[in-house]
Amino acid sequence: MNKPLLAALATLAVTGVGVAPAAASSAAPASSAATASPVSSAAPAVRAVSFAGTVALSNCSGSVVRLPASEDDDPALVMSNGHCLETGFPAAGEVVVDQPSSRTFGLLNASGTRVGTLRAGKIAYATMTDTDVSLYQLTSTYAQIRGSYGISPLTLNDTRPTAGTAITVVSGYWKRTYACNVDGFAYRLKEGEWTWKDSVRYTSACQTIGGTSGSPVVDNATGKVVAVNNTGNEDGGRCTDNNPCEVAEDGTVTVREGINYGQQTYQIPACFGLDNKLDLSRSGCALPKP
Repeated sequence: MNKPLLAALATLAVTGVGVAPAAASSAAPASSAATASPVSSAAPAVRAVSFAGTVALSNCSGSVVRLPASEDDDPALVMSNGHCLETGFPAAGEVVVDQPSSRTFGLLNASGTRVGTLRAGKIAYATMTDTDVSLYQLTSTYAQIRGSYGISPLTLNDTRPTAGTAITVVSGYWKRTYACNVDGFAYRLKEGEWTWKDSVRYTSACQTIGGTSGSPVVDNATGKVVAVNNTGNEDGGRCTDNNPCEVAEDGTVTVREGINYGQQTYQIPACFGLDNKLDLSRSGCALPKP
């Protein structure tokens, strides 16, 4: 996985490379923290994607997100990966719901400058089963965040992306973006004890690194979030930590060294109701239940 910072640091100290679900390395690449984005001039549409609404966690990236039906006075949500939880990786089959949390997040503006600190009231939902996502409910509403910082949330798209879609992975941790396309979808993506369904496979241009875990994957054309970045095959290993493999419907296993992945988010809105309240019993909600 795009491992969380602490896990990455431990491995880097020994080997110079990373370990389990992919998230942050010990020092930013030369082109990362000090510059806006390494995106080339060949893809002008990507320049419209900014850091506004993204957040930096202590070990990962994330973003303030709203659902299509969210209202300004709803408590805001921050989305990251399940493997970025402050309590550690959820086990296969584990689902975390409505757990108290006081975690803080550094809110970024369009240029990647940290402009404020947001605080969670609870972990509304988190899992590494079928998907790899965490959703924190904040102590602030969307209106309060906009009033204090002039920043609006990113919107989760409620429709499935398609192959070929131009996307940008926006890392609040590194203040760096990665531009590529949706290459296709993995029926099952297996990494160690975890298995994820219908994962987004990026084209090779998105060389995400440790610390990018939890980054929103933005559709360049709409500006909406279609996935959450979470992992990549680092050295060609087969279905092991940091080396996910694709498992087809017929059981065929494919290893794509150097290719990175995200988990689709279009299914999340169906699981939240009025006031951004999680309701896993709602019609159409397919997220794993406790």
